[in-house]
Amino acid sequence: MKGTLYGVGVGPGDPELMTVKAIRMIRENSIIAVPGAEVKETVAYKIAVQAVPELADKELLPIYMPMTHDPKELEENHAKGAKALEACLDAGKNVVFLTLGDPCVYSTFSYLQHRVEADGYHTELVSGITSFCAAAARLNISLSEWNEQLHIVPAVHRLDSELTESGNYILMKSGKKMNQVKEILSRSGRDVLMVENCGMPDEHIYHGVDEIPDDAGYYSLIIAKEHK
Repeated sequence: MKGTLYGVGVGPGDPELMTVKAIRMIRENSIIAVPGAEVKETVAYKIAVQAVPELADKELLPIYMPMTHDPKELEENHAKGAKALEACLDAGKNVVFLTLGDPCVYSTFSYLQHRVEADGYHTELVSGITSFCAAAARLNISLSEWNEQLHIVPAVHRLDSELTESGNYILMKSGKKMNQVKEILSRSGRDVLMVENCGMPDEHIYHGVDEIPDDAGYYSLIIAKEHK
């Protein structure tokens, strides 16, 4: 019998926001995979180990997922990662792959999931609290009310788009192009809030475009609401 690959969301940063199911999955399985060259240096591991200290004694499998747009490099590393996971599954062992937030939303796990499934293995997803829901809660605001639309945009890939649709926007992955994103936000006339490193020790909250630094980190999430 082949093992099952589980994509498990560990939430946005605060270990208290990990689900009971995520904690159980880590405790019940011996092999834990994490996206990164050095498992114990990854954000996902640092979050999870606070909620599940015994994680440190598990068999830890690093899966290198480079931060690049080079198709060839991505292809090579995704293929290599899938094969590493499949070697464990072939031995009849389940693998829990930890991913930030929720594995269904812009997750690195999806690239591996597609490959592993195509090779005939079984996978399952365990939902986690998303970064944008956690950020909204931290800001004590709603993301949408009544019939408002909610647009979720990976900002770094959509710098040619203006925020002209009705409703509210969530901009994810904005850090590397923050100066350009701020220009778009300024033109939108929307009420802008940003949470950097939500739920982590170095969390920062910014009110308005003018407060947001150009060198904001990768884990920066922006909420842009229609002005009322």
